[in-house]
Amino acid sequence: MSEHLTIAKENGILTLTFARPAKKNALTNAMYGAWADAMEAAATDPSVRVMLIAGKGDSFTSGNDIMDFAQFAAGAAFGEMQVSRVLKALAHAEKPIVAAVQGQAIGIGTTMLLHCDVVMVAEDAKLSTPFVNLALLPEAASSLLLPQAVGAKRAYAMFALGEALSGTQAEAFGLVTRAMPAAEVLPAAQAAAARLAALPAGALLHTKRLMRDAAAIGALMEKEGALFASQLQSAEAREAFSAFFEKRPPNFSAVA
Repeated sequence: MSEHLTIAKENGILTLTFARPAKKNALTNAMYGAWADAMEAAATDPSVRVMLIAGKGDSFTSGNDIMDFAQFAAGAAFGEMQVSRVLKALAHAEKPIVAAVQGQAIGIGTTMLLHCDVVMVAEDAKLSTPFVNLALLPEAASSLLLPQAVGAKRAYAMFALGEALSGTQAEAFGLVTRAMPAAEVLPAAQAAAARLAALPAGALLHTKRLMRDAAAIGALMEKEGALFASQLQSAEAREAFSAFFEKRPPNFSAVA
């Protein structure tokens, strides 16, 4: 359990809300653990027909808590990171997932949307995947799914150059379902979840199975994860995190 992830179930909708607004909903290992627990339980709970993921405050999520990354970069066991359980649950989820996105959606805040079936986003939201800036790599099968969604050149600019998309751009490129004023995002997502909850669950399940190759996505996540784990404990990553905490530009030319 985590005090920073709220869980509510009503009318067939399981709502998971990142609730750490003072930190832009940065995700800790404990939050990932609670998120994974909730998704794993929902997969076999017949009373859950739809999952809705939202963020409290002015941001969806600013991605991984940088302190957790720094600890693993310093040598903590990568296998203890609960994010791998979340990614597996997303890869194999068969029930509809709806997301309500406002403000910042950084790293996994964007890549997780590739596994959501309906994404309502604020027009002025900022979606970004600046992995290379931290000497890291794409995850959540985004190395395949993001280029498919927005094109290879644009995906590379997001991964390597850290370029962000606004919510309006994300809609135009097909990354999200619909962009709208921020105040309308959560109500629109809740309405979509309610519509999905009223539809025949079997038909929805088979539709999602036909649209996604869960086994291939899961296999790619494992490949990405192994490379990510290696890179996280590299000299490049140590320099990136040291520079972040020392509030200076990183000097990657000084590391092999």
